[in-house]
Amino acid sequence: MKYVYLDASSGVSGDMCLGALLDLGVDPALFTERMAGLRLPVGISVRRVRRGGFAALKVDVDVRRHDHVERNFADIERLVLKSRLKPAVKDRALTVFKRLFKAEAKVHGRRFAEAHLHEAGADDALVDVVGTAFLLDELGVADLYCSPLNVGSGWVQTSHGRLSVPPPAVAELLKKAPVYAAWVESELVTPTGAAIVSALAKGYSRLPELVYDRIGRGAGAKEFPEIPNILRVYYGDAAAFDAAKSVFVVEATIDDATPQLLAHFLELAFEAGALDATLSPVVMKKNRLGTKLEVLVTAEKMDALIEAVFRETTSIGVRYHPVGRRVLERAFETVRAGGAKVGLKVARSGGRTVNVQPEYDDLAAAARKTGRPLKELAHLAVNAYAGKRGNR
Repeated sequence: MKYVYLDASSGVSGDMCLGALLDLGVDPALFTERMAGLRLPVGISVRRVRRGGFAALKVDVDVRRHDHVERNFADIERLVLKSRLKPAVKDRALTVFKRLFKAEAKVHGRRFAEAHLHEAGADDALVDVVGTAFLLDELGVADLYCSPLNVGSGWVQTSHGRLSVPPPAVAELLKKAPVYAAWVESELVTPTGAAIVSALAKGYSRLPELVYDRIGRGAGAKEFPEIPNILRVYYGDAAAFDAAKSVFVVEATIDDATPQLLAHFLELAFEAGALDATLSPVVMKKNRLGTKLEVLVTAEKMDALIEAVFRETTSIGVRYHPVGRRVLERAFETVRAGGAKVGLKVARSGGRTVNVQPEYDDLAAAARKTGRPLKELAHLAVNAYAGKRGNR
């Protein structure tokens, strides 16, 4: 199975998703043939364009009807289910539309069954959503991940009048997703794009350590002088993607907490999934002595750790930033030293053992049991491991 990672630094829309996924190698003729099965009065064209000097695929959906169409979810569901697409494609598409209708119902104060779509319910949006579901299936994509989303700023004209960016439906859809506004005064995330990402993304993170085979580039409709209006999609084997490799340092400086309180928090931090946690003395403003708390944590557990800092310490603010790191392969083995079992943490690089460290708790228990010095037991444990390796 495969994964895709969306770089949404220029936002995301339905047509950008289509262009980027097609650019990964799907035959445009096959795509247009499958979309024709929806029996919509549209024409679909795929062309290569340039955005900010870079090549990308642009998908245009020409709506060939002049009447204004409003559809509720039941209308969308009937249209999708009667198509000849795979059940998995239909399920993905309807998952996206359910998210979209729930958001519309919420912001307009209506029941789900009463909600209807304007721009996002038009024929081109059906092609965007169903087409994205089809292309993900065609590419064998199991997992979709996304970067924080640049939503843009300014104002956008809609059927409800002039609205600030992000408009209400987009803001509702992107609850709990990391968003920001930078560089461009324009709407960068459309309701269709927000629905696709919020419904299908397995997680959000800044570009993590990943291995990819291809990059697809989908062009947006507008040309911006500040940034290339392109959605980049990284594509590779799902087994090679590990969002947890994206790690952050969370830090706070504290001058009004007791040592006991901070020591207790360190224990809780490790229980909550911290990779590392340290305390160090600092001199703060007004020459007050304080403590600097630093926690290393994966992206998926960062929010929980920050909440723990606020809940368990006296800090009223934290800083966090992404960091790079390299770690060795790790394994755990057990040997006998001085008649007691001792666990060993073994670090390897390229299959070669570079460090062997006995577990302190095991050494301490063995020292109490045998009466032998802890350092002697540590030496015996490492030698036992070396002898064990030599006999293999």
